[in-house]
Amino acid sequence: MNAPLQITAQALTDEQALMNEMGAKARQAASLLATASSQAKNAALLIAAREIRGQKAAILAANAQDMQAAKDKGVTGALLDRLLLNDARIEAIAKGLEEVAGLPDPVGETMAEWTRPNGLRIRRVRTPLGSIGVIYESRPNVTADAGALCLKAGNACILRGGSESLQSSRAIHACLVDGLREAGLPDTAIQLVPTADRAVVGAMLAAAQWLDVIVPRGGKSLVARVQAESRVPVFAHLEGNNHVYVEASSDPAMAEAIVLNAKLRRTGVCGAAETLLVERAAINSHLPRLLRALHEAGCEIRGDADVQKLLPEAKPASEADWQTEYLDAIIAVRVVDGLEAAIQHIAMYGSHHTDCIVTNDEAHAAAFMRRLDSAILLHNASTQFADGGEFGMGAEIGIATGKMHARGPVGVEQLTTFKYLVFGNGQTRP
Repeated sequence: MNAPLQITAQALTDEQALMNEMGAKARQAASLLATASSQAKNAALLIAAREIRGQKAAILAANAQDMQAAKDKGVTGALLDRLLLNDARIEAIAKGLEEVAGLPDPVGETMAEWTRPNGLRIRRVRTPLGSIGVIYESRPNVTADAGALCLKAGNACILRGGSESLQSSRAIHACLVDGLREAGLPDTAIQLVPTADRAVVGAMLAAAQWLDVIVPRGGKSLVARVQAESRVPVFAHLEGNNHVYVEASSDPAMAEAIVLNAKLRRTGVCGAAETLLVERAAINSHLPRLLRALHEAGCEIRGDADVQKLLPEAKPASEADWQTEYLDAIIAVRVVDGLEAAIQHIAMYGSHHTDCIVTNDEAHAAAFMRRLDSAILLHNASTQFADGGEFGMGAEIGIATGKMHARGPVGVEQLTTFKYLVFGNGQTRP
C-alpha cells in the first residue's frame, strides 16, 4: 500500500502558505465568535468607531498615499472618487460601525417553530456561516463595512482589498483590530491580507478548507474570475447596469430629479443609473427637459435617433452602450414605445441589479416590478437607494445579483445560515 502523499510547507507557494496561516486563524476565531455575546461584538464595533474618529489624521495620510499612487498610474474620474476619503466619509465609516452595533443580533434568532403531531418541537434558528472571504476593489470603506457585518453575524473574515487602497485599508483595519482586542475578542476575527499580490486571490479561491463563502465586490472582470475559479461558494456581486424608465404619466419635475440623482449623485457606485428609457408618449413632455438637465450637469449623452434629433450634442449610441456600466458621467438614452418595450430592453441588457420606473400609473408600476427579475426594483425613487445602509441594514458587503441564499444588499442576516433544533420526550420513529 502506498504511503499517503505528504505536502510539505516547501511545496506550497508563498501565497498558499499565507492563506493556510490566515485560514487556520480564521477558523479558530470563527469557533469563538459563534458563541460570542452580543455585548462583546457591539463593544468591539463601538470601540472601532471611536478609533476611526481618533485616527482620522492617520487614515487621511494613508489615503493620500493611495490617491497619489493612483494618480501616478493614470487613474482618473469616478475611480479616484471611489478611492477618496475625506472628513465626511470617515465620519460615515464610523457611523456605519455604530449602526451595525445597533442592529439586532441575528445569531440564535428563532426563524420559525412548530410542533409535529407526534409531539416533536422543531425550531429553525440562525447561525453564523463561519469564515468569509471578501475580495474587493478601490473603496477602502468596504474594509470597515465587511469587517463589521461579518463580526456582528458571528463570522470571522479574511479581507483582500484592492492594491490601490492598501494603505487606507490597513489604517482602517488597525482600528477594527483595536476594537476586537479591547472587547476581549480574538484579533484574528477580522484579518486583512497584507500584500497586494494578485496571486493571493487565487489562493483564496482555492481555500475551501478554510473559507465557507467568498464575496467578490468589484468590476466585471473580478467577479467573472471569482465565479470561474472559486472552489468556495460565491455570493456574486455583478455589475450595476441599471435603468430608469420614465413614463408620460409621471410628474416631469419628479422625473428630472430622480434621473439626475440616479445618474450623477455618485457616478462610481454600483447603484448609479447607466441607461435612461423614455416612453414615446413622453418624447415632447419629458425627454427635452431630461436631456437638457443631464447635458447642463456635464453628463455625456449617447442616444438613439430620437435623442439625437432633440439634442445635437448627443453621441450616437452603439449596441455596446446598452450593455455598459460606465461608472462615469455618461448615460445611454433610448425612446421606447411603452412598458412592454422597456421591460424587454431591461430583460435583454440589464444585469439584474437595480431598475426603476417613474410613473403615476400604479398598474404599470406593479407590472414592472412583477415581471422584471432584478434584485432591487423601485417605483418613483432613485436607483442610488440600492444600498444596505439605505435599507436600514447598517451597511452591506455588496448587492448580490444571484438567486441562491442571498439577494440584494448583503447585510447581517444574509451572512447567516440556519440549523434545526428538535426537542422530544422519548419519541422513536415507527
